[in-house]
Formats: sequence, structure tokens, C-alpha cells
Amino acid sequence: MSKPVNLNQVRKARTRVDRRARADENAAKFGRTKAEKELDATRSQKARETLEQHRRDE
Repeated sequence: MSKPVNLNQVRKARTRVDRRARADENAAKFGRTKAEKELDATRSQKARETLEQHRRDE
């Protein structure tokens, strides 16, 4: 005779696995390293400064 199975635990475990898989997919698709984020921020700041330098005073 086999051991009884708690169906709520099985359902929750399956849900956990599915959510983890979806999270891993999103991390691969949208995740960026800290260095990439800093590089993007630096480039954005440089572009803002360049634009400000070319602004005409009235």
C-alpha cells in the first residue's frame, strides 16, 4: 500500500515550480547586470549634459 498524498501540497509545489520557471525566463529576458545599468545611467547623464550645453539662452 502506498503512502497517502496531500493534494494541496502537490498543487502548491507545482505552482512554485511554475512560478520559478517563469521568473527565470523573465530574468533572462529583462534582467541586466549592475554594470550594464550603471553604463546606461552614465550614457544618459552624458546625453543630458551635452543637450544642456547646446541650449540657447534668451
